[in-house]
Amino acid sequence: MDHGRAPVLEAIERYHERGHLPFIPPGHKQGRGVDPRVLDVLGADVFRSDIILMNGIDDRLMSQGVLADAQRLMADAVDADHAFFSTCGSSLSVKTCLITVARPGQRMLVSRNAHKSVIAGLIISGVDPVWVHPRWDARWEWAYPPGADAVAEALDRAPDAAGMLLITPTDYGTCADIRSVADLCHDRGKTLVVDEAWGAHLPFHPDLPAWAMDAGADLCVTSVHKMGAGLEQGSVYHLRGDRVDPDVLRMRADLLDTTSPSALVHAGLDGWRRQMVEHGRELLDRALELGADVRERLADAVTVVGRDDVVGPGRADDHDPLKIVLDLAGLGISGYTANEWLREHHRVDVGLSDHRRIAAQITVADDRDTVDRLVAAVTDLAAHAPDLPRAARVDVPDPGELELEQAVLPREAFFADAEHVPLERAVGRVCAETISPYPPGVPAALPGEVITQPVVDYLRSGREAGMYLPDPTDSDLETVRVVARP
Repeated sequence: MDHGRAPVLEAIERYHERGHLPFIPPGHKQGRGVDPRVLDVLGADVFRSDIILMNGIDDRLMSQGVLADAQRLMADAVDADHAFFSTCGSSLSVKTCLITVARPGQRMLVSRNAHKSVIAGLIISGVDPVWVHPRWDARWEWAYPPGADAVAEALDRAPDAAGMLLITPTDYGTCADIRSVADLCHDRGKTLVVDEAWGAHLPFHPDLPAWAMDAGADLCVTSVHKMGAGLEQGSVYHLRGDRVDPDVLRMRADLLDTTSPSALVHAGLDGWRRQMVEHGRELLDRALELGADVRERLADAVTVVGRDDVVGPGRADDHDPLKIVLDLAGLGISGYTANEWLREHHRVDVGLSDHRRIAAQITVADDRDTVDRLVAAVTDLAAHAPDLPRAARVDVPDPGELELEQAVLPREAFFADAEHVPLERAVGRVCAETISPYPPGVPAALPGEVITQPVVDYLRSGREAGMYLPDPTDSDLETVRVVARP
């Protein structure tokens, strides 16, 4: 296929050249109706290229195949049979995959390190999750994706499961052995879905962890806006093999997708694919070199978590070197404090921050100037660490205490009659809401699970230490929503 083409971008360009005059949405009509004060901030070109798909960049019958051509090129670029663009992020894409593979009431294996969007999918679908618990590292106080042994055990427990949803890489860059999990699932006639939201770049360089489609997965979800160069909300889900009917996948997607997709987001996905096919190897070569340089230069200032720290028996199966994870325990400060200090004093923003670390991602967008600024900012943070507030203690549960009992299906608990009880009285009650420290957004408790004292202690101490909890109906976590007793 001709990967020098970008069908969506070309269609937008034609639309401009032909001078179309719309009397259809969007109502701003290529920016003519937008407040000049908005244009001063966002720029006129954003609105000029915000064009509807039907009767916009394509015709009434979608006969030009603009989006279809772009999706075929994407699939070809990453060795998938089909690719589907989503303008609602991987949060929607993973729900689409979930409701395609499993029907309401069916069981499905799910990594317990799942993002909150997966839990939302379980609630919407009524699928019965069979939790596959991740591997716990007491040294770093974090979880790795589950190993093949845990998957095999779960398959024994749930031989009627429709398939499995595996989450890899994690927000910390740690990865599962997708090939082994795929082989286990396929040997038992099960479908493997991989939530690879952090892995859009993986197909384009041999020194990166395995790409799910190449490792045997049937369905794979990627967030191009995370480690790629797409716009926010740009996601692609890929299909390979014959275990999932692409027509059924499209039908399920239609339940959730917006009927007003953004051509801007589609164009970002289209352009990213072209860029990576043509220049991805060299761009990622540079990104990998920059990442290695950052690790080396920061090693004297802070603990830089590397491949040797996380890959091995009982730990992760691989590691993405473009995720720079910095452990701050030796500096005595929390990731929350570090995040805020870097933003205030250096205007350097990091995404992930938890009770003891921060993470910075290196992408094809970085260069010598950006990594120099990152290194300077973190080095300065380390120098000022003695003057910063000491990290508050967070009561992180032991591994066994993280495995809560699923007493009720997530859907049933979420829609059940509920009441709010003080946090200290929630122990033993069935949770009726999702409670996710964010980022990374992995729930500490989810609807249907029985709340335990260690989880209460973890959430209370984490909240006091600076943890952000966007989900609970009581954002201060003084009370918790639980299933009402008869």
